[in-house]
Amino acid sequence: MMDALLVDDSATMRLRLRRFLEVKPDVTVTDHADPELALLEAKLRAFDLIVVDYHMPDMDGIAFIQSLRTIAHYSQVPIVMITSDVSASVRLAALDAGATDFIDKSMQGIELTVRLRNQVRLAKAVRNLAEQASWLDGEVEMARRHLREREEEIIFRLSLAVEYRDNDTGDHTWRVARYSQIVAEALNLAPDFCRSLYLAAPLHDVGKVAIPDGVLLKPGRLDPEEFSLVRTHASIGKRILGDSASELISLAAEIAESHHEKWDGSGYPHGLAGTDIPLSARIVAVADVFDALTTQRPYKGAMPFEDALECIRAESGRHFDPSCVEAFCSRWSDILIAGGQNYALGRLHNQQTTEPWARVPMLLREVAKP
Repeated sequence: MMDALLVDDSATMRLRLRRFLEVKPDVTVTDHADPELALLEAKLRAFDLIVVDYHMPDMDGIAFIQSLRTIAHYSQVPIVMITSDVSASVRLAALDAGATDFIDKSMQGIELTVRLRNQVRLAKAVRNLAEQASWLDGEVEMARRHLREREEEIIFRLSLAVEYRDNDTGDHTWRVARYSQIVAEALNLAPDFCRSLYLAAPLHDVGKVAIPDGVLLKPGRLDPEEFSLVRTHASIGKRILGDSASELISLAAEIAESHHEKWDGSGYPHGLAGTDIPLSARIVAVADVFDALTTQRPYKGAMPFEDALECIRAESGRHFDPSCVEAFCSRWSDILIAGGQNYALGRLHNQQTTEPWARVPMLLREVAKP
């Protein structure tokens, strides 16, 4: 069904044009004598064809067309001007305003019928093209969403594989990701960046795949040579993830390389200090250390959350960016939920969304821990 808008202050002309337009059974006509009211209705509806008189009180047809073309939907919709003034200046002004065609009021019935019929056909073609473009946009967006979901899932599966070597079952991946997202939100960073950080953070330790198990899983203190070997995982992570065409993987590479840099410049691998350290890595540094403090590792026990918070605060301005520490502390209740300290709220939060980690099964250790 085609919807046509007819605007003419002459009731006789409106009746005549309506009859010509409604010869086609699939054309519905809405007519107005007042162009202001017609513009108001055009904003509320999506007409497929506009027929407007040139001579009208208060607003002529050219001004009407100019106003109509500013409405997004009517950028391509055919607009026919009805006029008894066939001068070149009027035609040029109408074309410049956005008119598609002209119809002389003195035209005979057959010619008028054919001209209007052609405009109806054009309007149908324009609408079909718009509908096809909208459908294609939807298909492209759906494909892009599926690609993003697959990319996200691959990242989480890869990060779980890294943790599997590190004697973990995958919770560390989600917690660091969520802590990082919370801090980014508290810093009032753009929502898209907060989401990307959440997805990229799990790959911060991907370089550990190159560290021998004897060093990575050593239960005691590392000697200087072993610690030097472990420190190489930051640069290795950068090499693994670097030069990617994916913005998400590029962000993960930035984090992998710099999340062990320290605010005072005493970190590694490059000894960066202050804001020379990428913001993403400064945020993940707080999240990673906090989770390391509050979880059991082969070489240490888990620290209570409140004690770990004090450690984070104590390192503000030395290890950590003070603004990141402040943001972390400001969202303490959310940190507790993400860390599993409030299980009821944590379960409720997790049920509200389907995240990449939710599609990945928990890793089970092949050898039971003593």
